[in-house]
Amino acid sequence: MSRLIFRLAIIILALAGPALAQTSPSAIAGPLPAPPVSEDADASAFLRAAEHALAAGRDGEAQESLEMAQTRLLDRSVPLGSTGVPSGRPSVKLVSQALQALASGDRMDCLRLIQAAQQAVSQH
Repeated sequence: MSRLIFRLAIIILALAGPALAQTSPSAIAGPLPAPPVSEDADASAFLRAAEHALAAGRDGEAQESLEMAQTRLLDRSVPLGSTGVPSGRPSVKLVSQALQALASGDRMDCLRLIQAAQQAVSQH
């Protein structure tokens, strides 16, 4: 009888193991790799770092670089009471789209959007 219970326990664990190993979608990811750029660099430097990281297959570093570039681009002065109004700068929108492309695994579109964001930043 104890062998039967042991075998049943093994079967249950074998079937439930993959489900138990899954993480919930709301789990917080660990810290992303930092790009090789000074923390007080401008958005252009972080966009270049994102481009290099993406080309080298370092998606986590590319994501962190894009997020840092986005932070630099969102740093702006606005009148009191209008802080909730999204930025209308094309570069901000392009970086957001690049992050979405990266999240969906579309590396080519992400690279194209990074390059477009670099151009938009240089024109502003």
